[in-house]
Amino acid sequence: MADLAGRISLQIEADSLSLYNAMSDKSFLTNSGFSKSTALGMYLPNSYEFFWNTSADSFRDKMLTEYNRFWTDTRKAKAKELNLTPNQVMTLASIVYEESKQKDEQPTVAGLYLNRLRIGMPLQADPTLKFAAYQLPKYKNTIIRRVLNVHMEIDSPYNTYKNSGLPPGLIAMPDLSAINAVLDYESHKYLYMVADAKRIGYHKFAKTLSQHNANAREYHRY
Repeated sequence: MADLAGRISLQIEADSLSLYNAMSDKSFLTNSGFSKSTALGMYLPNSYEFFWNTSADSFRDKMLTEYNRFWTDTRKAKAKELNLTPNQVMTLASIVYEESKQKDEQPTVAGLYLNRLRIGMPLQADPTLKFAAYQLPKYKNTIIRRVLNVHMEIDSPYNTYKNSGLPPGLIAMPDLSAINAVLDYESHKYLYMVADAKRIGYHKFAKTLSQHNANAREYHRY
């Protein structure tokens, strides 16, 4: 939220502190159906038109209007079919987005995570481990390029290797494509995925652990 406030302060007259305070206001969040953990989900990445002298409160309120406009009855119905609230859809979309920036692959990734949720399997999403690590002082101003076993031991509600279900909130600002990928997920039986050595940026998916291990060995060799 602080990063977003700083970015927006470059576009309108309101300064970053005023924006952050308005965006983090507890009464506003509660009345609007958000918490500190889910508040980032209100700010959908898109193109918007503002007057230069827009105040912090006016910016925040307009973004809430745009958010409510996005969540049409159709989208709410799709979320309900998934047994997810809009906030939970946004949280899952943030994980999908951090896992894959490929728009044509995101529905497959979303379907895999939904499969895990349905059977009570931990999401085991590496991006959540990175997010958990970045909350710790020892990882401040560092970039985690590879998730290691030590990261899997971090005591955090965002550690989806230790905790089942969704984390408390978003780990990033998801693109609209990732949000729609969750709502219009690909139906399949995949439970496992690993980076594809032959198609950089994509993944190989598997229905069984044995097939996944074979895919993992291929990537590790690469």
